[in-house]
Amino acid sequence: MRASLLTLALAFAATPAFAADAPDVQRVEVGNRISENIPAIPETLAERLAQYQNTRGASAAGWLADGSLLITTRFGETNQAHRLRMAGGAREQLTFFKEPINSLRPAPAGGANGFVFGKDVGGSEFWQLFYFDLDTRTARMLTDGRSRNQGPVWSRRGDRIAYGTTRRNGRDTDVHIVDLDGRSVPVVEREGAWFVAGWSPDDSQLLVSQYISINESRPYLVDLASGRMTPLYDRRRPAAYFGLAFAADGRGLYYVSDETGEFRELRYRELATGRTRSLSAHIPWDVTQFALSDDGAYLAFVSNEDGIDKVHLLDLRNGGEIALPELPVGLVGLGGFSADSRRLALTLNSATSPSDVYVIDLDAARLTRWTESEVGGLDASRFVAPTLIRYPTFDQVDGRPRTIPAFYYRPAGEGPFPVVINIHGGPEAQARPGFNPTAQFLVNELKVAVLVPNVRGSSGYGKTYLQLDNGYKREDAVKDIGALLDWIAQQPELDAGRVGVQGGSYGGYMVLASMVHYNDRLRAGINVVGISNFVTFLENTESYRRDLRRAEYGDERDPKMRAFLERISPLNNADRISRPLFVAQGANDPRVPASEAEQIVRAVRGNGGEVWYLLFKDEGHGFAKKSNADYYNAASMLFWQTHLLGD
Repeated sequence: MRASLLTLALAFAATPAFAADAPDVQRVEVGNRISENIPAIPETLAERLAQYQNTRGASAAGWLADGSLLITTRFGETNQAHRLRMAGGAREQLTFFKEPINSLRPAPAGGANGFVFGKDVGGSEFWQLFYFDLDTRTARMLTDGRSRNQGPVWSRRGDRIAYGTTRRNGRDTDVHIVDLDGRSVPVVEREGAWFVAGWSPDDSQLLVSQYISINESRPYLVDLASGRMTPLYDRRRPAAYFGLAFAADGRGLYYVSDETGEFRELRYRELATGRTRSLSAHIPWDVTQFALSDDGAYLAFVSNEDGIDKVHLLDLRNGGEIALPELPVGLVGLGGFSADSRRLALTLNSATSPSDVYVIDLDAARLTRWTESEVGGLDASRFVAPTLIRYPTFDQVDGRPRTIPAFYYRPAGEGPFPVVINIHGGPEAQARPGFNPTAQFLVNELKVAVLVPNVRGSSGYGKTYLQLDNGYKREDAVKDIGALLDWIAQQPELDAGRVGVQGGSYGGYMVLASMVHYNDRLRAGINVVGISNFVTFLENTESYRRDLRRAEYGDERDPKMRAFLERISPLNNADRISRPLFVAQGANDPRVPASEAEQIVRAVRGNGGEVWYLLFKDEGHGFAKKSNADYYNAASMLFWQTHLLGD
């Protein structure tokens, strides 16, 4: 039986025990939702939230052969595929599944008339790949229906798809190639996590990469006729590699790597000589993504500069950078070049505007908005854009206090305002100022300030910063939250006596750890799909993830590391948590099993603490269905009203 199904069984086996251990638990089941000790949502709160919960965005997935755009957006419960034929045109919905879809990839021009996408069941992340035929308007499964499949990449001819799969043993991720009839053949079957990067122009070679950790990956060139694998990295100098792609002439590769410095640079490698050069050395920030035009004339790339995206366009014929029209300040997703290389699709998102699809006409240097997503009828001019602040923490760099970046959403008025600290997951991720309707509700409706820190271990600030929380340095990141509490106490407009903390996944661990170490300085905390014990987490997370997480947190099989992980785990320090806690979880979570939530709920309640508990039977690592997300958001706002504001 798959481990995710076992997790689901454990969730329901353990839930009734709460009532036996704590007779005052009020347990309610409604459809796929189980809640404990969560009061009924007041109608007044539901009405205030409704507009914020009915904002929506749209994202570009790529160009279809007829020149229309494939996009994702949500009209019902989940994100689905839509086609957009022109700027401001009607969104033609193509898929109508109960579950959200992902990994949309349109076939290249001249190939099949359709697209590939991924879909799981109930958030299990055991994605299956499907081909949607635009001629027949039907979808058919290409994978085995049992394994975990991801990262589809079309061949240049558009007749085959390379992808990663756990089909062989459920633990390792191999590379397969599948045709549109579902015939799948292995290309790389080795220990570890292997992913596809791209095909050569003649489809005779494949770029693949073995992912070791966020700090290290190992790219190879695979000859499909012989199976020979040629390494493209220096074994003596571990580095991270991302987004490898062949040049149009097949003579070289473009890729992103930190092989020569702190940041991830866009680089070019000549295959014949092995010589490399940087195309972004003048930008002291990470390059996060790039896209090549089919004719090899243009290369677009995005740099993440202190959390804000900047788009660059290179003319590969002469090496010069092309001036682009002014773009909104915010976050960018590259949607790819059109088949004729004359248009570039983008997804643009800002703190005050949900994601929308834009297109740049390269000949006219003109930006056109193709979608205008809804903001629930709200006055978008009232949305608050955060400011970037930096606060000192406990250690030093070059004789000066290290500073931690954070985004600060400040309500209108004089204060003093209560505060919610929102900690991102990962930990190898970065909080960025994208559109967040929940943050806007807190700031505008509840007059709560929101602080979103990027504690040590976050990406985007160089590989040294990224590794500052690894292994035995885990609690140094928690100290960064203590330093933020010190900073809050020094701000006259903030109320240091009313501070709450929330976060998901690894951010959920940070919530629990903060409540352990700073219990007396916090009012309450919300932990969503968070780790409560590193040892049980590592033992119970899905097998295909286990070694990847050991690279970050440490190997629990080593006695010394196991003792350390047990010592710092919030579960083993739950007696120090006396403030109200809200725990929310998906029953099918393959990353952080539901048992992590159940054991911290049981422990805190066993010490007399107040815990609200929420479990969705049809969700995994987060809440992808609108009705579930809406209920969680309403419950979390009620939690803050009750325990942070005292309303």
